[in-house]
Amino acid sequence: MWRIWRLIDPLRALVVQGVFLFGIAVMIHLILLSTNKYNWMDGPAKKAVASANSPTPTAVASLTAK
Repeated sequence: MWRIWRLIDPLRALVVQGVFLFGIAVMIHLILLSTNKYNWMDGPAKKAVASANSPTPTAVASLTAK
């Protein structure tokens, strides 16, 4: 194993690994922020909750059409 570190600079390898892991973490956080369920800044969309509780207009229209 020590021969590998003679070929590769340990400081450069750790810096590259840190930059790579930071990039992956930023990408995961941005993906989660773009979803409705896991967006912790805005919370869930209010439209989806309101439309689930409201009655459908087609049922009301069909009752009053006749």
